[in-house]
Amino acid sequence: MTDPTAWLAAAPLRSARMVLEPLDLGHVDEAFDAFDDPRLHTYTGGQPASLDELRSRFTRQVVGSSADGSQGWLNWMLRRQDTRQLVGTVQATLSRGEDDELQAELAWVVASDHQGHGYASEAAVTVAGWLREHGVGCLIADIHPDHQASAGVARAVGLHATTTVVDGEIRWTT
Repeated sequence: MTDPTAWLAAAPLRSARMVLEPLDLGHVDEAFDAFDDPRLHTYTGGQPASLDELRSRFTRQVVGSSADGSQGWLNWMLRRQDTRQLVGTVQATLSRGEDDELQAELAWVVASDHQGHGYASEAAVTVAGWLREHGVGCLIADIHPDHQASAGVARAVGLHATTTVVDGEIRWTT
């Protein structure tokens, strides 16, 4: 069995219109401004994080793995190349499947003012390609059944909806 604590580390990536920067604590203030919007929680529930909560979350995430080592955490901040403005995030939570296959659960968020321009699809496809190049065999996303935009992103990545429901969300997979 492969050492489950030897996770991949997020690397800088580039797509046609964006730079995908590995998360660091320098992103906190800019991310707070971009994501301090209740509309972003329509399908996920909850509310925007306070600045302190966001800083605490990023502090945990930049470590790159869960405390027990059972998951690897890769987080990218999406920045437009033309304006350098932060527009979103893509996250990949790595784990090992039953057959020791490396798998990644993907999640994405694009700030409300930047939605509808294909940034999430472009970034998620870029991350998915990078993950596949690095040995990730299975990609997963759990999507609220009414969230058509996220379903479109999942399709762009090559995922398909399954009959599995996790916490009220449809599981999509490769």
